[in-house]
Amino acid sequence: STRSLVLAAADPAQPYGAALPWPASNGRPSRAAGAHVVLVDGEAVAYLERSGRSLVSFPAAATTPPGWAMALRDLVERGRLRQVELRRIDGDDAGRSPLAAELRNAGFVDGYRGLVLRRR
Repeated sequence: STRSLVLAAADPAQPYGAALPWPASNGRPSRAAGAHVVLVDGEAVAYLERSGRSLVSFPAAATTPPGWAMALRDLVERGRLRQVELRRIDGDDAGRSPLAAELRNAGFVDGYRGLVLRRR
């Protein structure tokens, strides 16, 4: 079974950008305050920028079993973020991203600016 979790990008327990280099991506992930990293079995799958408006995926997103986006949903459900309003994924329109279906399965809905998840 796989284990997905989200850590703050600056968390000492999150090794990318410190002990390990960031995986290849179309973005510029960093250990910025307010940013988050989705890890599946310790491997970086996605990086949520601190605005919550942009998501960068890493190569592991293509090979990870479905369900990693539920970890992003938990950020909102547990009150760590009020909402996530993804406008861009890998630099393109969020709603047209190959990752959009995974995010919709996790509870994101289409809004006029992108994919949105608000606390229920």
